[in-house]
Formats: sequence, C-alpha cells, structure tokens
Amino acid sequence: MLRESMQITNNEVNLKDVTQGLSDGTQIPNAEVLVNFAEAIVSRDVAKITAARQIVADTLGNDATVDAAAVASAFHGFVRIADAIGIPYTTAAQGQDVPEIREAAGINDFYRIQEAS
Repeated sequence: MLRESMQITNNEVNLKDVTQGLSDGTQIPNAEVLVNFAEAIVSRDVAKITAARQIVADTLGNDATVDAAAVASAFHGFVRIADAIGIPYTTAAQGQDVPEIREAAGINDFYRIQEAS
C-alpha cells in the first residue's frame, strides 16, 4: 500500500521512518501529527488517543481525521486477523512481499520476523 501511495504522489519515503522515527527528509505533509496519532492508537491509551485525534482534527480537518482513523484501524485489523487465523509472516502477501522493503524499513529486526526465519 505504501509503495502504491509513493508512486501515485511521486514522493520519496524513507522506509526507516516507519520503524525508527521521522527523518529530516520526510516529504509527507503533517507526518508528525499522523505519526503521533498512530503511536497513540498503538498505545491503547484513551487519553493519548483523544488528544492526538483532536490535534489531527485541528490540523487536517474532520474528513482527514476519519481517513487517518480508518487507515490505522485497517492496518491494526490486518495484523490481528492474520494472527487470529494463524497466518505465519513467512506466507504473508502469498510469499510475494519485497524483501528489500522489509530490510529498508527495519522490519527484519522485529522479534516475530527473526522467530519465523
């Protein structure tokens, strides 16, 4: 999905931003606001989520807030569904994921990936 977005918008994305925090070269508008919202969601802290959601709404508007929440929910759901039905990481994307993207983003450093190897 990220690869498609990059091609559509002609933006460069440093994939390490996903796992190591935003870099100086990040070209995503309001990236910090969106990352803070995503991090709040992952933390499952209602107060943090509420505060971050308000900042997204104040910065980007209500429609973008709904979009951001929907994207975060979808990604969160994908992982939970895969885990719940026992899809091992090694068979994700029907074995067609791009190893270079996993490495560039630092995903190969995650415990579950190392465990699956």
